[in-house]
Amino acid sequence: MEVLPELIQTDGMRVLDLGSGVGRNTIPIAAYLKPFHGTVVAVDLLNSAIEGLRSYSLEHQVCPYIEVVQSDIESYQIEADSFDAIIAVSTLEHLGSEDELKRKLAEMALGTKPGGIHCIIIGTNIQETAIRTNEALDPMFEINMSTEAMNELLQHTYQGWETMKHLVKPLEFEISRGDESVMLASDCLTLVVRKSFL
Repeated sequence: MEVLPELIQTDGMRVLDLGSGVGRNTIPIAAYLKPFHGTVVAVDLLNSAIEGLRSYSLEHQVCPYIEVVQSDIESYQIEADSFDAIIAVSTLEHLGSEDELKRKLAEMALGTKPGGIHCIIIGTNIQETAIRTNEALDPMFEINMSTEAMNELLQHTYQGWETMKHLVKPLEFEISRGDESVMLASDCLTLVVRKSFL
């Protein structure tokens, strides 16, 4: 939400929310774009997320400003120069492989208009530990890069872009894996960048 006022404000702005879920980010973005007759394209694979998003968009009166696409992120094709901003919050680490991540980041970069913004939040150095036994588990994330490797990849992808925000914050919280309580620890990497106008 901090990033939205930084957008170049034009009529018909388009924002892409990859892995939108039930709309935690989609709904406030749509409300922000309403006066500009803009659109949020919300991409998610899960039926439950899509249904939740449709319901909440009606409730918050932003339905006309949201275009819902049911698709996995890998399959969703981003056309060149088609978005003013792309948001990817805790979704890119679920792509199929590091090569797929590189391909999608390059596609996102090409799909962004000059002056457009990317906001990426991604987990790195992910560790899962069974609380009952203190046993280290295989993290249930398709991509689990070190923070250093992820920073290198992002720096390479966004060479020539303006860095507006870049921070790494250690996170630790309890989750459930089936019947098992698990401690999930990771670095939360946040990157906000603006594409150059040239």
